[in-house]
Amino acid sequence: MTMNFFRGVMGGQPAGPPPTGAETIHKLCDRVASSTLLEDRRDAVRALKSLSKKYRFEVGTQAMDHLVHILQTDRSDSEILGYALDTLYNIICNDEEEEQDMAAAPPIPVSGKHKNVPVSDENAQKQEEDLGVLFTDKFLGDSENVTLLLTLLEEFDFHVRWPGVKLLTALLKNQCNQVQGVILVSPMGVSRLMDLLADSREVIRNDGLLLLQQLTKGNAAIQKIVAFENAFERLLDIITEEGSSDGGIVVEDCLLLLVNLLKNNSSNQNFFKEGSYIQRMKPWFEVGDDNSGWSAQKVTNLHLMLQLVRVMVSPVNSPGATSSCQKSMYQCGLLQQLCTILMATGVPADILTETINTVSEVIRGSQINQDYFASVNAPSNPPRPAIVVLLMSMVNERQPFVLRCAVLYCFQCFLYKNQKGQGEIVATLLPSTIDANSISAGQLLCGGLFSADSLSNWCAAVALAHALQDNLTQKEQLLRVQLATSLGKPPVSLLQQCTNILSQGDKINRRGSKVQTRVGLLMLLCTWISNCPIAVTHFLHNQENVPFLTGQISENLGEDERLVQGLCALLLGICIYFNDNSLENYTKEKLKQLIEKRIGKENFVEKLGFVTKHELYSRAAQKPQPVFPSPEQMLFDHEFTKLVKELEGVITKAVHKTSEEEKKEEEVKKTLEQHDSIVIQYKDLIRDQDSQIQELREQVSTLSLNSEQMQNQITQQQSQIQQHKDQYNILKLKLAKDSQGLSSSQGEGAHVNGLHSEELSQLREQVDELRRQHTLQHTQLSDKDSLINTLRCEAAAAQTAEGGAGGSDNTELLREVESLRSRVQAQCAEISQLQTERQELIRRGEAASSAPASSSESSADTDKVSELESRLAAQTTETERLKEECLGLREGRAGLEQQLASAQSTVAIEQTEKTKLQQEVQESKKEQDDLLMLLADQDQKILTLKQRLKDLGETIDEDEEDELDARDHFGEDDDDEEEEDEENND
Repeated sequence: MTMNFFRGVMGGQPAGPPPTGAETIHKLCDRVASSTLLEDRRDAVRALKSLSKKYRFEVGTQAMDHLVHILQTDRSDSEILGYALDTLYNIICNDEEEEQDMAAAPPIPVSGKHKNVPVSDENAQKQEEDLGVLFTDKFLGDSENVTLLLTLLEEFDFHVRWPGVKLLTALLKNQCNQVQGVILVSPMGVSRLMDLLADSREVIRNDGLLLLQQLTKGNAAIQKIVAFENAFERLLDIITEEGSSDGGIVVEDCLLLLVNLLKNNSSNQNFFKEGSYIQRMKPWFEVGDDNSGWSAQKVTNLHLMLQLVRVMVSPVNSPGATSSCQKSMYQCGLLQQLCTILMATGVPADILTETINTVSEVIRGSQINQDYFASVNAPSNPPRPAIVVLLMSMVNERQPFVLRCAVLYCFQCFLYKNQKGQGEIVATLLPSTIDANSISAGQLLCGGLFSADSLSNWCAAVALAHALQDNLTQKEQLLRVQLATSLGKPPVSLLQQCTNILSQGDKINRRGSKVQTRVGLLMLLCTWISNCPIAVTHFLHNQENVPFLTGQISENLGEDERLVQGLCALLLGICIYFNDNSLENYTKEKLKQLIEKRIGKENFVEKLGFVTKHELYSRAAQKPQPVFPSPEQMLFDHEFTKLVKELEGVITKAVHKTSEEEKKEEEVKKTLEQHDSIVIQYKDLIRDQDSQIQELREQVSTLSLNSEQMQNQITQQQSQIQQHKDQYNILKLKLAKDSQGLSSSQGEGAHVNGLHSEELSQLREQVDELRRQHTLQHTQLSDKDSLINTLRCEAAAAQTAEGGAGGSDNTELLREVESLRSRVQAQCAEISQLQTERQELIRRGEAASSAPASSSESSADTDKVSELESRLAAQTTETERLKEECLGLREGRAGLEQQLASAQSTVAIEQTEKTKLQQEVQESKKEQDDLLMLLADQDQKILTLKQRLKDLGETIDEDEEDELDARDHFGEDDDDEEEEDEENND
């Protein structure tokens, strides 16, 4: 049938010309569109797939719509879906492999027939790319096609999922933005693609990585969605499973995807840091002692890992995010691991270079990281600081250029916002700290500054300039450095030696070979004397410096020397702008007159503009890392471009200003300084008033707390007074009864009662006095509360020196509170005295009731009290006994509850065992039923065979029949036993 199909398509006539490719494809497309049988359509699509590489244009133009229709309608057949997806991939993809295949094939027909026109390789490649874009645009004409493709990716069948992944990747390569837009608005579109990473088939997972790489390029929204779909966790797991840096191409793909997700995406970077994923990067950089024989893949993987670290701490990130990542890298030991690679032996040169760049950005601007890096020593004998070892590479002209640039960047990052490190570097140049037995950083910089290699001159000058950046103290300290030029000659200062080399180099060679050296020295001098009037004075004190600068600026030199002229103009402008007029011959005004006479102001400003107009200036201003294609283009430093941008405008204004304008400006500066001093005074006054107000607020809060405590004490005293009143009333009633019972007693009893009456009257008076005192204190407290509230209002509104008066009011308030506290204490003492008198009165009453001259009623009362006391003792004993019984009952109840719980657990266990036994019995019964069925079938077969034997005339022994009967009987006995067992179990 298949042969008949191909004959029908290709033409079955034995004679005649063969059909062209376009005609064959047209017939196949008709068969795909018109066939009702799935098998016919499948064969036609398979044939289109086989022709799609050779006849890419014809298949793309004629069959694409039919293939899309197949994807929509024949979803139930995975084989035809796979053929259709493969065909679409072949006509859309522009991979190199496909291009090689097409180069080996005949030329692409422009129309329906082949035209053998020779085409160059470049034109063929461009034509292939144009075809891929053309067919991609056609496929994306309906956005539902992409949605359909995303739906097909949910199919688990390998023959559908894999070509679907490849097709979507090809679409993203050709029209990335358009496909990203469709996927972004598609429900669960990104989530479906993330599921590819969890596929157990490595081929699909790996192609899924390539797909996500294309998907996340340049789209921050998709990058965020992918990150929040747990991409970091999955990718790091894959990297670990594949062997980290020792892994293969899959590790490289994972790292490329991670770089896409994190680069220039602050949200994902923060998510990566907060998820503690930085800590998981540390094991990547664990290298052994033997680092020989690194594979190319390992070098690539480690290079990408270092790049990933740099993405997290890049200078273009926000300072807060960079600082946080730097701190995490130090805390987890990642920086220490990188420094280990830095000092290891046998590491490939490109990995060492990238490691230096990575360490540079990890320590840049982070004081704790910079301090740690300063403490790192190289494994040498004797140990040397890592900074010294790196500087030795930087000033060594035999080292690779990229390595020297990396060391310079590392040194710059070490000194960035690190005044402590700047001081340590400059200190190695000072006479008091120079150690003749060891090589220091300062010695290496001076050696590089004055060596014969111009690149070493430039690097050393820039490095030394970074040791002075924004640090006035070190600029002044560096003026103390003295250099011994030759035997028998006095030493010269470092500043003077730099200017000497400038002037001598200009006289010896103006052909441009030393332009790099002169540019480096001029950048060093500009950085050194800017914002430092003392350094300007030292520079101008040499009588040869100003004539040299004016001579350089005024000459008309070639293109190569224009940059030097511009830098000389900048240096002279700095001498004007930061001049403190301490030298009579070189004041601001005289220098400006000199410029006007010998150079001309307009010419000076024009030469000054040569610096910013240079083509390499804008390149250096873009990012801090010194990246240059060749050593000759290494002219500008990033930090120096900032200085030029800051000073160019102010120097231009300073040169054009007249003396009168300068005087006015000086007056304005003095006025501003006076205003500033006044503002500072007011700020100090406001600061003092704020502190006074804060103190007053604290005092008010303390007084309020004391007032509340006193109020609580008064409340307690009131409750105590009320208790005393109640006790007094009870005592009064008891004394009244005693006085009635003792009316006929002797004169001693009357004397006692009279005494009691007098004491009771005294107690009444004392209670009344306490009430009056309480009322008075309550009134006083109300007055103090109002005073405190007034003081709070005054404290909140206090903005002037009225705090003194408030302080005196506070002092008075404190004195009054102390007086109130003493009154309260006196009142407590009076209450204690009242309690003592009450106890004395009770004691006297008891003594009076126990007198021998008491009456018979008193005796009766005593008996009654004794009886009540005995009853009370009996009740107390009974209560104790009942408590003991209750405690025993509780213990018994707890024991019973424990036994009950144990019994319930035992019942549950037995019930479980019973259920298991019943299940086993049921299974056993089922097995026996099956055996019985088998035996019955076997007996039936035996009987049938016996009958057939009898029919055939064969005789059967009676022993065999008895054995069969016994077997049947045995089966019946087994059934009876099973029934009895079931009854027993029930």
